[in-house]
Formats: sequence, structure tokens, C-alpha cells
Amino acid sequence: MNKLKKGFLLLVTIVYGSALFAQSIEDGKKMFFYERYQSAKTIFSKLVAANANNVDAVYWLGQSEIQLDDTASAKTLYQNALLASASSPILLAGIGHIELLENKGQDARQRFETAISLSDGKNIAVLNAIGFANVDADNGDANYAIDKLKQATTIKHFNDPDVYINLGDAYRKLIDGGSAQSAYQNALTLNSRDPRASFKIGRIYESQGSMQEEIFMKYYNDAIAADPAYGPVYYDLYGYFYKRDVNKSKDYLDKYIANSDPDSKDCYYVASILYASSAFQQSIDKSNECIAASGSNVYPNLYGLKAYSYDKLGDSANAKKFFEQYFATQKPEKIDGGAYTTYAKNLLKTPGSDSIAAVYVDKAIALDSTEPAKLADAGSMIDYYTAAKNYNQVATWYVKVIGIKKQPTLTDYQTAGFYYYRVGNFQAAADIFDSGVQKYPNDIYSYYMMGRSLYGIDTDMVKGLANPAFQKVIDLGAADTVKNKAQLLGSYKYFIGYYVNIKQDKDSALMYCDKVLALDPTDQSIIATREQISRMNMKGSSSSGGNKRANSH
Repeated sequence: MNKLKKGFLLLVTIVYGSALFAQSIEDGKKMFFYERYQSAKTIFSKLVAANANNVDAVYWLGQSEIQLDDTASAKTLYQNALLASASSPILLAGIGHIELLENKGQDARQRFETAISLSDGKNIAVLNAIGFANVDADNGDANYAIDKLKQATTIKHFNDPDVYINLGDAYRKLIDGGSAQSAYQNALTLNSRDPRASFKIGRIYESQGSMQEEIFMKYYNDAIAADPAYGPVYYDLYGYFYKRDVNKSKDYLDKYIANSDPDSKDCYYVASILYASSAFQQSIDKSNECIAASGSNVYPNLYGLKAYSYDKLGDSANAKKFFEQYFATQKPEKIDGGAYTTYAKNLLKTPGSDSIAAVYVDKAIALDSTEPAKLADAGSMIDYYTAAKNYNQVATWYVKVIGIKKQPTLTDYQTAGFYYYRVGNFQAAADIFDSGVQKYPNDIYSYYMMGRSLYGIDTDMVKGLANPAFQKVIDLGAADTVKNKAQLLGSYKYFIGYYVNIKQDKDSALMYCDKVLALDPTDQSIIATREQISRMNMKGSSSSGGNKRANSH
């Protein structure tokens, strides 16, 4: 009897112990929500191995693979599972997610609608999966996600905070921070211990700039208090303090690594902290260790980190080398403008590389999110070409400055035009001054320089290209002849030559001579020119004398 009882107790212990250590869908989902995707994949793989017909485990396994950038495996998994469960709504939602990632939006929408129809629009998990897919995929429809996630919240017995988390993310995709925060607050109402909701509210405030630090740190600390094992909050704080307080950044990095899945990126993060500490050679050495340990699967950012470190050490040859290796191995969409700018800066140290550097600065400008950053990049090329006395390129980059600014100044137009004029690129100069007067129609100097530029094109005055611009100077300058004296004198002198040489109009030529002398009675060249013109025998004049070409300039 005692033996039987002991045997029964042993059996219960074995069964209970196995159940105690068995991992569930919820365990895997927690790992997924905490962005520990490899751990999530391990859990869901075991559940699928134990029961291939467990469609929920199959769905979440595929989602884990998607987040691990293994979309191909997720697609194969879903396709094979659908062969056995062709009408499974959750699997249809999963394959629709794949189709969104493949830019097959119409096919994905059909899958989603079929999944909703098969579940009578009353399956919270299916609606949530559809909402998440449209938030996760870059080309997903955030409004469609919001509609389906809201529908999920109306279903009887609804109690899933993850739906509100995804709803908040959908609103954030639409840049609607107020609605996003409301959704995250609703998630906290359902589960006050869910660190994701507090963290995501904090991110809304962090996106508004460092002036909101007190607020977003409050929410980040709430997330940590809810669960100190929630890794994403530490990663965000590591990034936030990276350029502000390297010691805090390192502390948060250590906590992130301790609460995330082991990853080859961890070694990079350690090397990056050395860089942030200005230990540039040590950062290079650590990066080399990381690369050596990675085999053929090197994290591309390690090459970028080495490039930045060599740049700081003033080693432009190695900086260029490793930036090029970084560009060759990193996905283009993951390269930021700073890398292009720094690479260009090092290219400019090599004679003859300025045209290539300009290409990369243009790439940086295209990626910069703010006008000041774009202007700083353009300014680096202006400074280089100014020092090199390549004034045509200086003008070209000032034109780019005009294109960057929401409100270009009069000085911007004048500077660009002046430098084009200086190198004899008269057509470009005339075009820029013309653009300037379209925006600043009362600027006499711009009209005057446009006239001089057009005269540079039409030096024999036959086409009269400069006439309208110089006439505009005269019209505008009459209001203050003292202030506008220089431009008026130049314009009058142009018309002296024009009326003598082109129109053969002696009276008009003499009139403009008189206008010059009224402003500057001591101008000996115009006094002599007037005397010369007065003796000329022009069309309609009965006086005798040579028909010599007058030169008033």
C-alpha cells in the first residue's frame, strides 16, 4: 500500500513538474513583446514541434521569424500550415502580413478580409493580427489597422491590452500622438503592469525633444518599475544618453544586454560606448575583436564605427576605407546622413575627390530631417570650394541653399548670383538674379546685377537683353538717387552706349550723359564722351562728323 502511494506521488510529481516547466503561447508572446525574438522563436518552435496543428503557435513562430528578418522562413511556414488548415483565419492574417512585406497590398487586403469573414469579424486575435501587420509593414494601411483594432475592442469579453498597444502604434504611424497616448493609457487600464504602454507613452514625449526629458523619464521609470526585465526601455535610454552622459549610457547598455537575447550586436554596443568615451583606438580594437568573432556574419555597423573612429583620429585613408566597407555591407535604408557627411569630409582631404564628395553630401542632405542640418551639409561644400577659389561651385552650392530654405533670403540670391557673375557664368547669374527679383521685386541691386549679367551675354547690345533690367533700376532708383547712385550711374552709362551704337539716337544718348553728370559732375570720361557724341553725325542729324562708336563703359 505504501509502495503504491509512493509510486502515485512520484507520478504526480513528474507530471506536475513537467507542466511547471512547459512553456506556453503566453510565455512566447511575452518574449515577443519584450523584443526577445530568438527566445520567442525557440518557445514557439517547441510548441509547433509538439503539435503541428497548433495554428496559434504557428502564427507566432512566423511573427518571430519576421522580426528576425527571416521573412522567407515565415512565408514557407505559413504556406505549409495553410495546406493543412486552409481556412484558418489567423494563418491567413499571417500570410497577409507576408504579402504586405512583399508590397502585395491588394493580395494582403484580400487575405485579411477573408480571415475576418471566416471568423465572423468576432475573433479578437485575428483582428489584432491584421492590425499589427498593417502597423509593422512600411506600406501597411494605418487607418485600416485602426478600424480593425477598434472593432476588436467592441467584441464581448474583450480584455487584451496588446490590441490597445497596436492601436497606439497605428496612431503613431499617422503622427497622432494624442490618440496614441490615449490608446496606451487604455492598455494600462487593462494591465497596469504592462511595461510596454508606459514605455511607448514615454517615447511620444521623447520625440518632442530633450525639453520633455522630465516627463518621458517618468514614463520610462514607470516601465522599469512595472518589470525591470523589460529590455527595450534600457536600449532607448542607452541611445538617448549616448551623446549626453556616457556613464549613464553605459549603465543602461549593461542592463539592456542583461535583459535581451544574446546577439552579435552586443559586441558592437560595447565598442560604441568606447567611441562615445573618446577612446577611439580602443573602440577600433574592440571592433576588430567583434569582427573576428563574427565570422562571415559581421554586423555592418562595426565597419561604420571603425570609420568614425579613424575620422576622429585624423586618419582619413582608413576612415574612407571603412566607410566604403560599411556602405557595401549595410542596407541603404539603414545608412544615415551623418555617415555620408563624414565620408565626404574625408574625401575632400584627397585632391580631385570633390565631385564624389559632393554626391555624398547630396545624399546626406536628402536624408537630413531638419533645415539646419541640411544647411550645415551644404555649408561644408561652400567652405571647401571657397578655400579652393572655385567660385562657380560656390555659386552652385548657394543655389542649393536657396532650394533647401523654406524662406530664402535676398542675400542668398545675391550671393549665388554674384559668384556666378564673378566667374563669367553670366546666364546662370542672370537666372539667379531674376529669381531673386521675383521674390524681392523692389531690390535695385538685383536688377542691376541682372542687367550686368545680361550685358555680359549680349556685349554688343544688339539684342538689348539688358535693357529691361537697367530700365527697372532707373525706375526704382529715382526715389532715392543718393542711396542708389552707383546703380543709377551704371544703368545710365549702359544706355549711353546703347543709344549711340545701336539706336543711333543722339538726343537720347546725350540725355543719359546729362543724367550721369547730374549725379557726378566731375566724371571726366562722361564729359569727354558727351563732347564726342555731340560732334557725331547720326541718323536724322544734319551735323557733319565721323560716325564713331561711343564707349561709355
